[in-house]
Amino acid sequence: MHAPDRIAVSRSRGLTIHWQDGHTSHYDLRYLRDHCPCAACAVREAPAESASPFPLFTPALRIEGVEPVGSYALSIHFNDGHRTGIYSFDYLRRLCPHCLGAQTGPR
Repeated sequence: MHAPDRIAVSRSRGLTIHWQDGHTSHYDLRYLRDHCPCAACAVREAPAESASPFPLFTPALRIEGVEPVGSYALSIHFNDGHRTGIYSFDYLRRLCPHCLGAQTGPR
């Protein structure tokens, strides 16, 4: 199991996790929201394009709060009302953008 040493939360930028093994991961807000592991998001399809030429205003994505879930995960509350995703530390470590980039190579 991967365990964090420190977690820094920026409501407007995302999370930075300093892991006990010395690795550091940064997750920006959109990346976290797009990779939400909850059941509703796992089956979500791409949103349908609006037929309206006047798109509705959408406020900038922000974190409203972060709560620990036991000693194994975080629950992130976004300002779009979404708060059902439980991000386990193992999932976050596998999701690390730096590590994924190293595994997949240049695009």
